[in-house]
Amino acid sequence: MATNLYFSQKVTSEQNLYEDIVIESLKMYGQDVYYLPRDLVREDEIFGDDVSSRFNSSYKVEMYVENTDGFDGDGDLFTKFGVEIRDQATFVVARRRWTTTVNRYDNEITGNRPREGDLIFLPLSKSMFQIMHVEHEQPFYQLSNLPTYKLRCELFEYNSEDFDTGVDVIDDIEKDYGYEYLLTLDSASNGWVRNDIVTQTLSSGVVMSGEVASFSDSDNILHLVNVGADDGKYHEFITGRQVISTATNPDGNVSKSFVTATGEDNQIAENEQNDDFETVGDGFLDFTETNPFGDPNET
Repeated sequence: MATNLYFSQKVTSEQNLYEDIVIESLKMYGQDVYYLPRDLVREDEIFGDDVSSRFNSSYKVEMYVENTDGFDGDGDLFTKFGVEIRDQATFVVARRRWTTTVNRYDNEITGNRPREGDLIFLPLSKSMFQIMHVEHEQPFYQLSNLPTYKLRCELFEYNSEDFDTGVDVIDDIEKDYGYEYLLTLDSASNGWVRNDIVTQTLSSGVVMSGEVASFSDSDNILHLVNVGADDGKYHEFITGRQVISTATNPDGNVSKSFVTATGEDNQIAENEQNDDFETVGDGFLDFTETNPFGDPNET
């Protein structure tokens, strides 16, 4: 026998009212976060991975942080290899607000729902999370409707990804923790602009390119990130040849200078979590003792 035809949970007006209440609640109790869609550069079709991902845009949207007593996950994990922070968080976003974001004319989001692998930046804790799973059926069909997405995320660890979102606090991640190539130039008369692309043509015809992270006027050192060659192989910048900007500087001219010295700066190591443990541990561990982890009188 069929259900009672005089009662229905699919009343459109009630569904819209319920969704309106959900959106209003998220705006009242949620947090403004930045959603960063991932742009795959060279996907490994065998392992399904893409190390050199780019994040070229960000979109502010309100989301509710479901964790009320702190982040989930394993927390701070102490291992023989160092310290790992394995925080997890669950974000709730309204489907209608997501659709509104996707329908913006200037967006770079291609999916009809949040995607695994995309990032969420939480300004409240200045934390970056990576979406691991998108749950689309919770709460389960109340009023025969699905008004929200639940995004289960883990703390993101930077690995030389390219950030050009236009939000300084996010783009600074690349500047502070990216693997930098240092080019000492013969002149500081040119104005090198951050995020511009500079190139150098090698004697073999291979073109090296890199993104400007910063330029130091005091020592004429140009800091580059996301360095690569147009043939896809490993090459290095060389001295005695010019590097040329692909864009004009604030004076309206193209920046160009000869390279007098090259170097590298592994800033990725500055993001290692075991360094924090070592710094904190110096306050209560005395490694001059025979047994710093136990009774100092015992061997």
